[in-house]
Amino acid sequence: MSRPDNDTYFMLMADLVATRSTCLRRKVGAVVVKEKRVLTTGYNGAPKGLRHCAEVGCVREQNNIESGTRHELCRGVHAEQNAVIQAAYFGASIKDASIYTTNFPCVMCAKILVNAGIIEVIYKDDYEDPLSKDIMNESKVVVRRYES
Repeated sequence: MSRPDNDTYFMLMADLVATRSTCLRRKVGAVVVKEKRVLTTGYNGAPKGLRHCAEVGCVREQNNIESGTRHELCRGVHAEQNAVIQAAYFGASIKDASIYTTNFPCVMCAKILVNAGIIEVIYKDDYEDPLSKDIMNESKVVVRRYES
């Protein structure tokens, strides 16, 4: 087996992190990287200490909420949010870092990433959220799709 390039290496890590997700609808993983070093990871799921959606059900499914809308109506914390929170919790600066994520960030995550000082978003799968794409396009964050 040949040695993977950095993008492949970090995206494989994001895929692995996503396996920890407790979301019933979409498994998402994120890895924050600076100077080719992993700083934090995050996956989507219920806040620390709360019951998972597998135990209580999915609010979004129960209310027929369309994907890409009404992000606030979910008990889960998104993978990108958890990666930023983990940095704050442990006192790690993510200013000028990159994030590898298995899905294009939603608008809430896009705003958080911009304000956290993330300079590059590398994503694998698309996610329909036009406002998120507008925010990312207007920001100075470099956004690129991972190509395996």
